[in-house]
Amino acid sequence: MSAPAAGAGTAVGATVPVPYRVVRHRPQTHDTTTLVVEPTGPALPPFAPGQFAMLYAFGVGEIPVSVSGVTRPGHGPGRAGGHRQEHTVRAVGAVSAALRDTAPGTEIGVRGPFGTAWDLTRAHGRDVLVVAGGIGLAPLRPVVRAVLDDRERYGRLSVLVGARAPAELPFRADLADWTAVPGAHVAVTVDRPDPGWRGEVGVVTTLLDRAPFTPARTVALLCGPEVMMRATARDLLHRGVPAEAVQVSLERNMHCATGHCGHCQLGPLLLCRDGPVVGYDTAGPLLTYREL
Repeated sequence: MSAPAAGAGTAVGATVPVPYRVVRHRPQTHDTTTLVVEPTGPALPPFAPGQFAMLYAFGVGEIPVSVSGVTRPGHGPGRAGGHRQEHTVRAVGAVSAALRDTAPGTEIGVRGPFGTAWDLTRAHGRDVLVVAGGIGLAPLRPVVRAVLDDRERYGRLSVLVGARAPAELPFRADLADWTAVPGAHVAVTVDRPDPGWRGEVGVVTTLLDRAPFTPARTVALLCGPEVMMRATARDLLHRGVPAEAVQVSLERNMHCATGHCGHCQLGPLLLCRDGPVVGYDTAGPLLTYREL
């Protein structure tokens, strides 16, 4: 369904971190930051939207982080023909906090790319529905950019985003830019509004009624808390979107990223190898099991 894992067969990039320098540090929320990084020497293979890297904070440890922005070779200011990439990190532990606080000029280690990518070839000629919860927008951001850069290949584009509160909404500038694009439908909702919030309030599935898509010819891409993805997928299937046209990005405890340690097992899947992007026809039955 999705692009195969890349980079897992080589020692450098698969098991040995490659040095990358942080060139930009973009705060998103109080605990979330986007790091723009570029290689200090030879670059890793290009990351596809949906894949992830293992980011290493020297002296602290490493964690899996999806790619939230990709620069095609020859289309950016980074080294090696534009090999800059972006990773959005939310501080929830020692390693993620160290990465979030990494200052420009600091080196980190990067392994990858790992895992499966969003399968946009399935969406050619179809409506594209992107549904994100909170920082789940990070791995979907490159998809939205890819669709907007190649509009003639796709039908209508809808981007639906939910967050717990306005202050926890990432990529506000991107959302504003996408809203201004003719033909793109962007809607945002929050669970807990603050006094200045003038937008929608409620769970993200409440935005589906006004999203312009034809269920039978729609490809839906979902990323966020599992409860959100389950509820959204069930709603979409009820509306007539085929299960095989719904893709979800799953997360479990990834340690080795090469499918050897087994920490990320979900039923028959090893998500660092067989995911994180999985068709809902496969993922649906597996998501009935509580995350460990």
